[in-house]
Amino acid sequence: MRALSIAATGMLAQQLNVEVISNNLANMNTSGFKRQRAEFQDLLYQNIERIGASSSDTGTVVPTGVQIGVGVKAGTVYRVTSQGDLTPTDNDYDLAIEGKGFFTIQLPSGEDAYTRAGNFALSPDGQLVTSDGYVLSPGINIPQDAIDVSINSTGEVQVVTDGSVDPQVVGQIELVSFFNEAGLEAIGSNLLKESAASGAASTGTPGTPGFGTILQGFVETSNVNTVSEITTLISAQRAYEMIGKVITTADEMLSVTSNLK
Repeated sequence: MRALSIAATGMLAQQLNVEVISNNLANMNTSGFKRQRAEFQDLLYQNIERIGASSSDTGTVVPTGVQIGVGVKAGTVYRVTSQGDLTPTDNDYDLAIEGKGFFTIQLPSGEDAYTRAGNFALSPDGQLVTSDGYVLSPGINIPQDAIDVSINSTGEVQVVTDGSVDPQVVGQIELVSFFNEAGLEAIGSNLLKESAASGAASTGTPGTPGFGTILQGFVETSNVNTVSEITTLISAQRAYEMIGKVITTADEMLSVTSNLK
C-alpha cells in the first residue's frame, strides 16, 4: 500500500519543518540572527496511465491519465535576510548595520567570515573583537589613553585621547555585501562564510550605494517573529497528526485485507 510510504515522507518533512522552527525560536534573542524557512517539493510520480497516451485506433488520447505521487521531500531551508530591530545598548563598541551589508571577521585560521552581530568588545591590545576574540577586519586599534570613542554612520572611528581636545581618526570600518545573501554558509557563533551560491564579496564604505549605515551603541536583534513562528509550529503539528492518521487508516485497511478468508 503506497499510502504508508507516502505518509512516512510527509512525517519526515514536517519533522524537518518543526526542527527549523525550533531553531528559529531558540535564537529569537541572538544578535543578528536571520530566521530560516523550510520549503518542500513533491517527489516523482508513478504513471499508471500516461497523460496523452493513445486510447483508440482513431487517434483519441487520454485527457488526464492516472498519476500517483510518491510523497514529499525537503527542497531547501531558506534564510530570510530581512532587517531585524535595532536595540540601544549604551555600549560604545556595539554596532548595528541599518540596511545591507556584513561585518568582516578574521578567523584564527586566517579566513574571513561575515556577521550582522555587532556586539564587539576590546581585546587586551585595544583591537575591536567579537565575543570569541576574533578580530574585526580591517583592524581597528583604540589607543590605551582614549577617553571617548565615536563611530559615525559611514564607519569612521574617531577617538579623543587624554590631554587632547580634537578627535583623531584611528580607523575605517568597511562592510561587505553579496549578490545572494541567502547563499552564505552558516558556521555557528553568528558567523557566515562565502560559498559558490552567495557569489563573491563586494567591499564598500558604509553609506555608499548598496551598503547600509552604522549605528553606534545599538545591536541588531534577530528577525524572528514569535507569533508567526508559533502559528507555523501549530500548523506543522496538525499536519504531522493528520499524516499519522493516514498511517493508522492504512494499517487498519491492511488488517481488513489480512483477515479476509
